[in-house]
Amino acid sequence: MIDLDAYFARIGYDGPRTPTLETLRALHALHPAAIPFEAIDVLLDRGIDLDPAVIDAKLIGSARGGYCYEQNSLFKRALTALGFEVEGLIARVQWTLPADSPPRARTHMGLWVTIDDEPWYADVGFGGLVLTAPLKFGIIDPQPSPHETFRLVPEGEDIALQVLLGEVWTPVYQLSREVQLDVDYDLPNWFTSTHPTSHFRHNLMVSRTTPEARYTLLHNRLTIRGQDGTVERRMLSAGEIGAVLTDTFGLAVEPDWAPLFERAVAAGG
Repeated sequence: MIDLDAYFARIGYDGPRTPTLETLRALHALHPAAIPFEAIDVLLDRGIDLDPAVIDAKLIGSARGGYCYEQNSLFKRALTALGFEVEGLIARVQWTLPADSPPRARTHMGLWVTIDDEPWYADVGFGGLVLTAPLKFGIIDPQPSPHETFRLVPEGEDIALQVLLGEVWTPVYQLSREVQLDVDYDLPNWFTSTHPTSHFRHNLMVSRTTPEARYTLLHNRLTIRGQDGTVERRMLSAGEIGAVLTDTFGLAVEPDWAPLFERAVAAGG
């Protein structure tokens, strides 16, 4: 199902291969630091193929990034190969939306991981606010992570993921409790990658989270949020976007990406 040696080399993991909480925590920190979040193929009208061989060739073999279905599908298969019990979930994104916005369709993939009969939540595919540690289901207390503090709160039939920003708990997304099969992601992936209203169709978005900082590119604006609380923002030229994708995000820029950079500058102002 997956070449674990190649995956571990990609993320820089050389620890135990046992299905323990310590292993999950280590992998959850390393994955988003090594494999950036990006949906450049959507902007290029290439589509997103969820076949495991295609995902592995892209995210592992070609050192590319991906968005939630690719990232969490890869993570799920790696965990399963190690002996973890893993099931897919789906969520309704609320992040950055006004409080009175109508609900969006459920389009974000997350993971339910069971360790020693205890349920944990994992998600290595949520862009600039990606988790860098698993969260424990069944408690509503705040759960610190290497970056922000989060909590999982029952909300009707769903479970709400919230992040503490300053002194305010801010909605991130609502998780359905219904387990998803791999085939259940085909339709939301098709919508997310092809529908005209999908923001992935219009916005250049790339992010990477390391122990030191969160790096986020939106259009031509690079934001660096340091662990020490510092925030640095830079507006980039088209040429600088390509350099940042290589130097900061570790992507091998392809020649046919150049028009995307020009559009990103125009969109970013």
